[in-house]
Amino acid sequence: MMRLTAAAAAALVLGGCASFSPDGGAGRLAELTKERVGQAPSYPRTASDVDSAQARVAELLKQPLTADSAVELAFLNNRGLQASFSELGIAESELVRAGRLRNPSFSFGRLREGGGVVEIDRAIMFDVLGLLTLPVAAQVEQRRFAQAQLQAAHEAVGVAADTRKAYFSAVAAQELVKYHGQVKEAADASNELARRMVQAGNFNKLAQMREQAFYADATSQLARAQHQAVAERERLTRLLGLSGNQAFTLPERLPELPKQPAEPQDAEQTAMEKRLDVLMAKRATEHAAKSWGLTKATRFINVLELGYQNKSVTGEPRANGYEVELELPLFDFGATRATRAEATYMQAVHRTAQVAIDARSEVRESYSAYRTSYDLAKHYRDEVVPLRKRISEENLLRYNGMLIGVFELLADSRDQVSSVTGYVEALRDYWTAETNLQTALTGRSPGASSAPRTSASAAPAESGGGH
Repeated sequence: MMRLTAAAAAALVLGGCASFSPDGGAGRLAELTKERVGQAPSYPRTASDVDSAQARVAELLKQPLTADSAVELAFLNNRGLQASFSELGIAESELVRAGRLRNPSFSFGRLREGGGVVEIDRAIMFDVLGLLTLPVAAQVEQRRFAQAQLQAAHEAVGVAADTRKAYFSAVAAQELVKYHGQVKEAADASNELARRMVQAGNFNKLAQMREQAFYADATSQLARAQHQAVAERERLTRLLGLSGNQAFTLPERLPELPKQPAEPQDAEQTAMEKRLDVLMAKRATEHAAKSWGLTKATRFINVLELGYQNKSVTGEPRANGYEVELELPLFDFGATRATRAEATYMQAVHRTAQVAIDARSEVRESYSAYRTSYDLAKHYRDEVVPLRKRISEENLLRYNGMLIGVFELLADSRDQVSSVTGYVEALRDYWTAETNLQTALTGRSPGASSAPRTSASAAPAESGGGH
């Protein structure tokens, strides 16, 4: 009896050791994210944290946004991202639960027999198998918690990349509206001049219709550009988590092209070591392997409970003893659980291999896009735009010398603006490609619209501690 009591007491002590961490996993999340995007996400857990975050949001909105401040704003204010961080709390609760023994069960029975005899049964049952497998089950949930931290960082890196790309697109769209407006002004002036000259009999009708057609085309292009600017700004607004009455200011133009393109060293190896989706796939395989081992260890014994029993009958001495409850594998010898665990493990192995293949390929593709966009933007900056400017200057001299007419001068002005818009688009594509390259190297797939959802709240791996 003393030995049973001691065993029960030890089980209670061991089962009560697991507790929640002080930061709920936010420290590891911040470390993983900052290593990849240079900033740590906000994970407010108290009312004061929320107030501090909102104060910082208000401060950031007072100044024109940069790409970095836009990412910081998204980290502070994106509600979808904050919702994904809640998975950390769910995963940690499962970890703490796995480190605690299942609550003991108490049974009580009272039976009145003939002649005034009363039989009373009392029993306390403890989950012995759960105690034996407690360390392994805790390790499984520890891996699940680490996986949840990687998943949260994966979400944060994705939001950062999407925000940067949306920022560059919004700035470029805003800038293109200005240049399309200039084209329309030139087309408007040319169309009006042609109309008046036709009325005066100094211009043929066909040439006037050509100017009118160009004016109509310039008007439609400006309308499209204006809508695109609104659409890109709203996309950025959603990522920043702002409401309609929270205005923000964008700079007038995109950042300048760097002097030299980046030359990543050992890019594919870096992706294998740093990319979060690769690390998540590896952890999932380790988790499946550990779960498989636990399932095999408890294949034939799924429920084993041991407890103290007390029985008393009226007029007879009280009887004490113990009770063992064991599930008998008469219909299921554990083959289904073992087969399922093995199939889950092999599934994780193949998925990890595919993620690694995709990651290497995406790094190569992203670098090709990065170098192409850099070379193209540099070509526009150093060749196309200066050449169009020199042509415009020559045409202005010819116009002043009455060698060309006003329509040729206006057409040349439109061509010069078109070359500038081409450079803006090429510069936007460069910054988008640069973001994709950095994401492919250390973060996740650049083409992923959202992170793969592996909820930490899913049922934990089946162990021998119970059903």
